[in-house]
Amino acid sequence: MPMSQPDLEAALRDGFPDAEIEITDLAGDGDHYKARIVSSAFKGLPRVRQHQLVYAALKGRMGGELHALALETSAPA
Repeated sequence: MPMSQPDLEAALRDGFPDAEIEITDLAGDGDHYKARIVSSAFKGLPRVRQHQLVYAALKGRMGGELHALALETSAPA
């Protein structure tokens, strides 16, 4: 079963409570999303590590409930 946009946002907010999060459903199927996340948790980290933190926040849902997630991550300016 696909992951709903509110469920995805809730999981990301749990992992990054201070974040500015913007989610776009890319295909309208609840299975392909783009997430833009701006969080102080990413400060000083390379992009690969930032994305690893996002996948960790999803607690194993990636590849199951959630098929594709395009990520744009950054720390606040």
